[in-house]
Amino acid sequence: MQKISPFLWFDTQAEEAANFYVGVFKNSKITKIVRWTEGGPAPAGTVLTISFNLDGQEFTALNGGPQFKFTEAVSFSISCATQEEVDYYWSILTSGGGQESMCGWLKDKYGLSWQVVPDALVRMLSDQDSTKAQRVTQALMQMKKLDIAGLQRAYDGK
Repeated sequence: MQKISPFLWFDTQAEEAANFYVGVFKNSKITKIVRWTEGGPAPAGTVLTISFNLDGQEFTALNGGPQFKFTEAVSFSISCATQEEVDYYWSILTSGGGQESMCGWLKDKYGLSWQVVPDALVRMLSDQDSTKAQRVTQALMQMKKLDIAGLQRAYDGK
């Protein structure tokens, strides 16, 4: 068990969200479900918490009620090796009511923020040639879903 793991507060959709996320990421599974018992604030048998593993990262989701909502102040970053991978995560995480944002950021249908980031972007922005990095930054600022070929053209000065 990892020492620190994300704990996500949902109104009533914790189980639905956990099943969605497990379906999005390969090598993922539900690991534990804790249900309300008689006398709790929710009907007995409904999910209180659900723990799940997304490709090696442990998460727990809570059905805590409507008091708190997700904000962009916290997001999860997905490292992508290829444009195909960027396209896959972007498409599935914006499906069903998700929202595109800028610079590779999006919100899924539950309001959770994600960054879909090609590995190539980190390499380009880290270049010792600040002119190349600046061109990439300018291109990045114009994009919603990140386009590796477009970033590469900016990097190359084309």
